[in-house]
Amino acid sequence: MSLGEVFVSETVGTGMLILLGAGVVANVLLAKSKGKDGGFLLINFGWGLAVMAGVYVSYKSGAHLNPAVTLGILASGADTYAKGVDVTFGSTLVYFAGQFLGAFIGACLAFVAYRKQFEAEEDEGLKLAVFSTGPEVRSPLWNVLTEVLGTFVLVFVVLSFAKTPSGLGPLAVALLVVGIGASLGGPTGYAINPARDLAPRIAHALLPTGFRASVAERPPVPVGAGGPGAEYAAEADHAGEAERPLHAAKNSDWGYAWVPVVGPVIGGLLAGLLSQVVF
Repeated sequence: MSLGEVFVSETVGTGMLILLGAGVVANVLLAKSKGKDGGFLLINFGWGLAVMAGVYVSYKSGAHLNPAVTLGILASGADTYAKGVDVTFGSTLVYFAGQFLGAFIGACLAFVAYRKQFEAEEDEGLKLAVFSTGPEVRSPLWNVLTEVLGTFVLVFVVLSFAKTPSGLGPLAVALLVVGIGASLGGPTGYAINPARDLAPRIAHALLPTGFRASVAERPPVPVGAGGPGAEYAAEADHAGEAERPLHAAKNSDWGYAWVPVVGPVIGGLLAGLLSQVVF
């Protein structure tokens, strides 16, 4: 298998993962969506099925879909990432590139699917949550540890699949993700994948997520500006603009962005190292 094929496979698979994963979050969180208030359990199952879909479509490259999985395989001492793909510095970078590009594309497609819901939603925090994770209690050390644990479980169990006979394949991975979300997802939203969080966070920063300004939010007209009646003219100028989508200053929470990158990287590496002893 060529590195070009690896890149395409990981891009498509990770794109499918994020499209469906971010899509279920948007369905549950955003205003005027059929799944509004569907709950955390629906999000967990949605992400699990998203992983299953991604694994199916990228099976040729080994369906890593996650830099932490790639690093875990590297740390495990394996000779190949997938059939015909040797573990080298170059192949590792190709996996990373496909995963991050796919995650970015998937996030953009989820935004397209829910464009009108983004416009209707007033809570900017909920919009960000569609793209990336965030802690319920902001405590960087503990947030990192939670991500380390969740990713460790994911990668360690995935690595065990290669050592044990099983016909479950993608379904087993899907159920594993659901289990991690239900058990360890509460504190941070379980990114457990650097590409899953960072690339969509970049997409959030770049995309017009549909902020709408009302006339009441316009800056006031200075007293006396333009002569008598200028304030009424200004109101007339703004008439009908309440429904016009405008770009607004957004907070993509870059101060937290390192946590769902560093935690999963550490967790994946630890899982790979321990697998050399256990498996």
